[in-house]
Amino acid sequence: MMQLSFWEKETYFSNIDVLVIGSGIVGLNAALHLKTTQPTLKVVVVERGLLPTGASSKNAGFACFGSPSELLEDLAHHTEEQVFGLVERRWKGLQRLRKNLGDAVIDYQRWSGYELFEDHQEQLYEECLERIPYLNRHLQGIVGEPDIYRLADNKIGSFGFKHVRHLIESTAEGQIDTGKMILALTQKVQSLGVLVLNGLEVLELQDDGKKVTAITDKGLPIEARAALVATNGFARQLLPALSIVPARAQVLITKPIPDLKIKGTFHYDKGYYYFRNIGNRVLFGGGRNLDFLTEETTEFGLTELVQNKLEYLLKEVILPDTPFEVEHRWSGIMGFGAEKTTIVQQVSERLSCSIRLSGMGVAIGSLVGEEGAELVLKSL
Repeated sequence: MMQLSFWEKETYFSNIDVLVIGSGIVGLNAALHLKTTQPTLKVVVVERGLLPTGASSKNAGFACFGSPSELLEDLAHHTEEQVFGLVERRWKGLQRLRKNLGDAVIDYQRWSGYELFEDHQEQLYEECLERIPYLNRHLQGIVGEPDIYRLADNKIGSFGFKHVRHLIESTAEGQIDTGKMILALTQKVQSLGVLVLNGLEVLELQDDGKKVTAITDKGLPIEARAALVATNGFARQLLPALSIVPARAQVLITKPIPDLKIKGTFHYDKGYYYFRNIGNRVLFGGGRNLDFLTEETTEFGLTELVQNKLEYLLKEVILPDTPFEVEHRWSGIMGFGAEKTTIVQQVSERLSCSIRLSGMGVAIGSLVGEEGAELVLKSL
């Protein structure tokens, strides 16, 4: 049981208007919207970890809205309106993030994105090639620029790839530094008076119609007029009735590589693998399609199966003629569902959620946070 002084109880835990669970991109943007909309609200953000636990500061930092094969895969399972509606949300969310924090602060770079196609993926490439005019027509209406997707086979040699037969470039793709993003968001909400408390896990939420009570791992109940769950892949622990599945993503980064040829963001195998440069290093992640069941977990960790595959692709495809050493490895937890749509809804009278970002947190997190904040405001 955590013991609080009178001062601590009064300052931090009394008269809370909104409790936000999760200090990632969604939770912090929700807090930001709440305070800019109603500055007098007392907003408290609680986070189970020392830093955001899920994926907000653990992801690859792709500022993107999807590779051609990803969009075609989405179109096979969703309506045209749903697919391009989501693309628009990703694009608008990215612009909101840039506006809120500034490009220099998050180190936003629009260096284009590329999808790789190997020799055995000729059929997939032909399908994408045939649909590029169709995709570009829709993207122009969203981005306001023509020919977002274009052929880039002439760049294969300059990047130094091996076994890559084709490249399709996405001129609107970019990259950010997600560590700087979370730090800047945290500092911004704190400057507005939001209290961000780390190392405090919410185990259960109770809504009696007048207030929400959060039961925590420190034995400290927290009461608020309303609450928002923004824990994405971990949300099922608090909201078991909702359709969300955790998905672990494993990542590695190399030591600096002299004269690195790679610049931009890259997708491979329908987006299940992704890599980018960070200065003169290569960040490479993905591979959960090798064993979906094992990677449907909220446990952080690495597996030999995935890590060996990442290193193999680095050696054989991405950096075939370049010596490299892996400097660091880590994992993050995302949230997925049967549909590639977010869950932004009121769960009970004073409890709402903004979850299931489907690996698109950098792109849509700002919007999803704001939408969740709007639900909370209506419940106050």
